[in-house]
Amino acid sequence: MNIEELSFDEKGLIPAIVQDAVSKEVLTLAYMNKESLTKTMETKETWFYSRSRQELWHKGETSGNTQQVTDIRYDCDQDALVVKVTPHGPACHKGTYSCFSQSLLEEEKTEAHAGRFDILNQLEQTIAAREAEMPEGAYTTYLFTEGVDKILKKVGEEASEVIIASKNRDAEELKWESADLLYHLFVLLREQKLPLDHVLGVLEQRHGK
Repeated sequence: MNIEELSFDEKGLIPAIVQDAVSKEVLTLAYMNKESLTKTMETKETWFYSRSRQELWHKGETSGNTQQVTDIRYDCDQDALVVKVTPHGPACHKGTYSCFSQSLLEEEKTEAHAGRFDILNQLEQTIAAREAEMPEGAYTTYLFTEGVDKILKKVGEEASEVIIASKNRDAEELKWESADLLYHLFVLLREQKLPLDHVLGVLEQRHGK
């Protein structure tokens, strides 16, 4: 599709929702004009138009928190964009992984209406946030800092612990070690930039769905 076919508003702008391509978390909402969208497509990094400063800005130009673009989609009315990215650092100027970190609905989910596997989505998003923000003292920060070899070592260690617990017929221990294995596997998937959806897709294919 040609950029000229998109519907920009009277100020020449189009809203761009930026989404983490791996965790699916919405990171920010910004605006693009034709020039910034063209630069985004050419450089494969996000460029926006600042309505307050009336100028183009390259995300991460000063902070280093750039966003590598993997896909740009437009809606059925051709007047809004979803920009899928691999973020290199926090998206928000306040130093958080996403600009959308606050909720108007504070009521906590209960087991009665929470999805059975919601925790897996939460875990994937939390690990993505840790990688972006790298909070001091966090264990996940330590793993990302040490790198893939350390993460692989931990996956191997936790897999061994699962085997030992299973051989001992220790259900309580198996429960805890399985949780540890899943956590470290999710860290590895994030380090490799492999979405959980891709893994689930393989399972669906194998089961003929």
